[in-house]
Amino acid sequence: MAGIKALISLSFGGAIGLMFLMLGCALPVYDKYWPLFLLFFYILAPIPYCISRRIIDDTDSASNACKELALFLTTGIVVSAFGLPIIFARADVIAWGACALVLTGNVVIFATILGFFLVFGTNDDFSWQQ
Repeated sequence: MAGIKALISLSFGGAIGLMFLMLGCALPVYDKYWPLFLLFFYILAPIPYCISRRIIDDTDSASNACKELALFLTTGIVVSAFGLPIIFARADVIAWGACALVLTGNVVIFATILGFFLVFGTNDDFSWQQ
């Protein structure tokens, strides 16, 4: 039952994060949809880590080149997702208020992605890994 509660809370967190992203785009004050490009970053962020977990079977090693590369790529994607709205705001493509809403949505979405890997990343009885 704990897995279901975690899944529901993670989906609630994802919905709140997407709500902040949509508010940054669709409010009549801002009315620019350029921040929706961040959806690509949300999709791309967990992919390197998931691929490296499939390739690596040795989880006891302290360091592995594939795992380190995956963490580096994931970090680059996350930093780019935080940098893109700031660049948009500096170039006057979006307003600074929209940038703040989008950055808040980024924090919530990436915390939800991190929470998913922390909750469902172990090989216990309730896991998405089979």
